[in-house]
Amino acid sequence: MIDLPRWGLGAATLGNLFTAVSDATARATVDACWDAGVRYVDTAPHYGAGLSEERVGAALRDRPRGEFVLQTKVGRLLVPGPGTGRDTEGFDVPDSRVRVWDFSAAGVRRSVEESLERLGLDRIDVALVHDPDDHLDDARAGAFPELLRMREEGLVQAVGAGMNETAPLTAFVEEFDLDVVLVAGRYHLLDASAADGLFPAAQRAGTAVVLGGVFASGLLARAEPPQDATYRYEQAPPALLDRARRIAAVAREHGTTLPALAVQAAGAHPAVASVVLGMRSPEEVRRNAALVAEEVPPQVWEALRREDLLPAGLVAPGEGAA
Repeated sequence: MIDLPRWGLGAATLGNLFTAVSDATARATVDACWDAGVRYVDTAPHYGAGLSEERVGAALRDRPRGEFVLQTKVGRLLVPGPGTGRDTEGFDVPDSRVRVWDFSAAGVRRSVEESLERLGLDRIDVALVHDPDDHLDDARAGAFPELLRMREEGLVQAVGAGMNETAPLTAFVEEFDLDVVLVAGRYHLLDASAADGLFPAAQRAGTAVVLGGVFASGLLARAEPPQDATYRYEQAPPALLDRARRIAAVAREHGTTLPALAVQAAGAHPAVASVVLGMRSPEEVRRNAALVAEEVPPQVWEALRREDLLPAGLVAPGEGAA
């Protein structure tokens, strides 16, 4: 079992997720994370078709290797692209490199080797099977057994899976000896569905749960959610927008904010080992560090319970196991 820091940097943003970030800003963001005590970084070949790994590696290469946990993923290999246009998978980068799915044993080995080259680091601490939603049988037959072999060989310290959907993650936890699972967007102030099956399965197996997407892809990121707020990367449904605004109003009444509640609720469940936050600037790092450190009055959670504004399964700070 790997010991994960409680908070980490989700580095998809540093691969130019949706909008471009300069090399200098990316480096300053990782440096600001280090200054704020963040010692856990999650990246992947998918993020900017390798750009995130390159930037993360460049920023961490001169840091003491034993002082941080580096996590990347397998399942997509990068191959030469046409180089005449832009990426079509959500990242503002050229299409000089494109992704091909590969969950085979050989593909996993190659993916880890190529990630190490991009990172320029001596090892990867955590390797996750990434988004195998449409490749479940291939992942079961190839990727997971190979990662487990690589763990036995000492090539990686910990292995697991990272997905948005909880049902396949739960099945993987029950089928394989996984150290870590990363679930995105399924445990936050509006949706605690990961607590139904995944969290209990992970606790039984001794698998660490890492959360991503705790701001619900934008809806919980501001003190007052705007009309055009996004949820799961689309326009937020009116009912959820209304609920987020009601939670925000309760937060204001108690002298805190919606983003502070989102961050602190994420880490309160006993199954959750760590929370990774996407950050693309030093200012965002400092803002999120303040949200983590803020002393949120316990009365706000009591008020939200009274008004039935928290989803079933969510454990608020101070409540312990549900």
